[in-house]
Amino acid sequence: MQKLILLHGALGAASQFESLKNILKDKFEIHTLNFEGHGDRISDEDFSIDLFAKNLKDYLDQHNLKEIHVFGYSMGGYVALRLAQKYPEYFKKIITLGTKFNWTPESSAKEVKMLDAEKIQEKVPVFADTLSKLHQGNDWKLVLKKTASMMLELGNGKASSDSDFKSIQTKCFIGVGDNDAMVTREETQHIAALIPNAEFYLLENTIHPIDKLDFENVAELILAKIYL
Repeated sequence: MQKLILLHGALGAASQFESLKNILKDKFEIHTLNFEGHGDRISDEDFSIDLFAKNLKDYLDQHNLKEIHVFGYSMGGYVALRLAQKYPEYFKKIITLGTKFNWTPESSAKEVKMLDAEKIQEKVPVFADTLSKLHQGNDWKLVLKKTASMMLELGNGKASSDSDFKSIQTKCFIGVGDNDAMVTREETQHIAALIPNAEFYLLENTIHPIDKLDFENVAELILAKIYL
């Protein structure tokens, strides 16, 4: 049975993939993990893509996993691509969905504005409660703060460069939802064109938030790309 790891996005956790795991459990040996400071995984470390890439590498090493398929949602896709730059032997195919690649000081500042914990608690209490439950064991406000710092760093030189993406040899499918308000089709196509063995795809009737994803459609996407 082929192996598949599901990687969550910023502010997310592995538990968000439970329904997708149930759909795909007969098709793959499925793995998930929480990046440090997410879900119930406690950490004092500052967030960074390199830290999360190390988390992924450590997990793959601990479970003796090589040539595994990846579905990386949002930040999870970025993490997988970062690790693939140096360690292509770990991966068979990488599928990203809704991964933001255009990190500039301006784009980072725009995203960070939406991570104000006090405003979220005041104006979107349901989202605040969701984050609190998702990150049991971690302070959801601290998760927001560390994520904001990571995004600012990405916009100020910590993002992967065009040459980094050009060095990736893994077969990749780089995609975005047709109604994604956070990630543009143009930035997604740009990265897909840089990676030598990558294809761009557009997932119809899809917006960015993971809780709005149709996991039946996502499962069909994963099966189609992996069993090409």
